[in-house]
Amino acid sequence: MKAAVLEAFRTPMKVHNNWPDPKCGPDDAIIKVAANGVCRSDCHVCDGDWEWIGLQPELPHVIGHEFCGVVEEVGKNVTAYKPGDRVICPFIFGCGNCTHCHSGHQNVCINANLAGFGCSGGYGEYAHVVGADLNLVPLDESIDFVEAASMGCRFMTSFHGIVDQAKVGAGDWVAIHGCGGIGLAATQIANALGANVVAVDINDQNLEMAKKMGAVATVNASSGNVGEAVVELTGGGAHISVDALGIATTCLNSVMSLRSRGRHLQIGLTTQAEKGYIALPIDVMVAREIEFVGTIGMQPQRYPAMLNMVKSGKLTPGAMVTNVIGVEEAASVIESMHGFGNVGTTVVKW
Repeated sequence: MKAAVLEAFRTPMKVHNNWPDPKCGPDDAIIKVAANGVCRSDCHVCDGDWEWIGLQPELPHVIGHEFCGVVEEVGKNVTAYKPGDRVICPFIFGCGNCTHCHSGHQNVCINANLAGFGCSGGYGEYAHVVGADLNLVPLDESIDFVEAASMGCRFMTSFHGIVDQAKVGAGDWVAIHGCGGIGLAATQIANALGANVVAVDINDQNLEMAKKMGAVATVNASSGNVGEAVVELTGGGAHISVDALGIATTCLNSVMSLRSRGRHLQIGLTTQAEKGYIALPIDVMVAREIEFVGTIGMQPQRYPAMLNMVKSGKLTPGAMVTNVIGVEEAASVIESMHGFGNVGTTVVKW
């Protein structure tokens, strides 16, 4: 198959025209990839980040975790899917046997496998999904593949975080720090729930895009004290504040943007600069009874709630797509993410 392959960390992916096809196990499926989102997480993976939490593929490897497409092959034990079915892929594959999977939280499965990390991913013509009956989601004909890929990890992770973890409600003030793919998705989702979003970023183009996604106010983080600015805009601080980037500055700014009894939602994972550890104003968090909530991925059974909002037009992830490219261009887009200059979502279309 044709694939963009990561051969070494901190080196751009290279396109191969005859890379080995992934093999299908008895419980698995092979997906003919129609589209794959280009995610900031891909930049982290290419840089060799996240070895401190065990998220580093063995190289060479075909990464890419935001794919959708058509089932090409299923294993002999698969009953829920057949060749020709349109599907979208949650990037965390549950084992189905641990206590978390049994309680409906496959996204924190003890034995999780990850799309594009342990399995061959969406920068190849064909991708591998383990435990297909548990880990695939049907995709309605009304949602095109480019829009489906744009939901990838950014949109579904934001949906789970905003809806299930932070429990954003109508009238809440929500501050979102970092307006890349995750931040823009979180903005759109919170707005659809009736919340008032304050978008925070250092890039005015990203802030303009956040307004299109429904932000009622913006703060350029390079202009001064972000926490004070958000507190003033919201009349006392945000009810929920989101770190959608995962660096020390955005995490601290998020906490300091909250009112008493507010909730900080951590979506972004850290970089080599932090290696998983960020200093926090613990005394402020105690004195104000601030909650700190994490989120990752989303369970397959929660997809219908999100997809139904897409089908009805209440959510429009496709509106975030600013660039549709071939797989040959993916490496340069990932490299450009180091400068935080990307606006919106880029999708590889096969």
